[in-house]
Amino acid sequence: MSNKLKVAIVGSTGYGGVELIRLLQHHPQVEITSVISSSAAGSPIAEGYPHLNEIRTDLLDGVEPEAIRSKADLVFLATPAGVASKLAGQLLEVGLKVIDLSGDLRLKSPSVYEQWYNKPAAEQQLLDRAVYGLAEVFGQEVRDEQLISNPGCFPTGTLLGLVPAVAAGWIDPATIIIDAKTGMSGAGRGTSLGAHFSEMNENFKAYKVNHHQHIPEIEQVLGRVSGKSVVTTFTTHMVPMTRGILSTMYATVAGAYSTQDFIDLYRRYYEGRPFVRIRPEGQWPATKEVAGSNYCDIGFSVDDRTGRVTIIAVIDNLVKGAAGQAIQNLNLMMGWEESLGLQFVPVYP
Repeated sequence: MSNKLKVAIVGSTGYGGVELIRLLQHHPQVEITSVISSSAAGSPIAEGYPHLNEIRTDLLDGVEPEAIRSKADLVFLATPAGVASKLAGQLLEVGLKVIDLSGDLRLKSPSVYEQWYNKPAAEQQLLDRAVYGLAEVFGQEVRDEQLISNPGCFPTGTLLGLVPAVAAGWIDPATIIIDAKTGMSGAGRGTSLGAHFSEMNENFKAYKVNHHQHIPEIEQVLGRVSGKSVVTTFTTHMVPMTRGILSTMYATVAGAYSTQDFIDLYRRYYEGRPFVRIRPEGQWPATKEVAGSNYCDIGFSVDDRTGRVTIIAVIDNLVKGAAGQAIQNLNLMMGWEESLGLQFVPVYP
């Protein structure tokens, strides 16, 4: 009888759920025992995703906590917004651990969630219980917990690029401007005019300007790190590529710090954290250099002329920005090596 941790994936036909399946196949301590999708119930997973032809599990309909508990010890929720807020508490009540990849449990204020997501918020008790799993910053809080809220894709790269400088007081949080670009997989698999090939090919456009739901998540974490309220300008763009997020961040430097000073600060902050790679001076990370991996690469330049620092961070939005970070949080929850099942190099070119 296997002594591996048994896991279920709810919402297994979206890109995030399918990426979880791909990555968990290589995890030595995990066995996928159930994949659940109401939109494709009863069909083999390979029917919608032929690249998963070796995965013999059928997609199941219905999310019955007791039924899931009979097969699994932990559940990944890769569901649309508005599902985990209702489901996570039920799964916890029957003794399951939960890692939520949606945005339902990230914001601690129900009113803020409802303002930005336009959906009813989870109960305050559930929001208070959820641990925000930005592994490199709050990893110690994740250990031995039952409910983890996986960060959003944009916040992951952006926060990893900003937190050390904000925590050290090296930049003025009030001056932060974030310019972020994402590949089209961030829009999900569903069809829409905005994600249509003819609309996006040879095109580059901003969207949700000043209204992106990840804005309060970024501000919540920066406020927690700085100890004061933080308001940022955050603009997102779609680019015609499949994977990747590149976040370019600008802020006024609060002191006489050079580019090399920033590099040294970040290398100290992330020492021992295997998935953050700090570039040497003069080198800038690119999305292709982290594709298919759980890495976040960060580069810096201090402009003495303007007194500002430019910070560039890149991640794969489906791995470090979703499924890979969820598995990283799983490892921390279980007390395993943080990089277990995630030790692979980026796909290049």
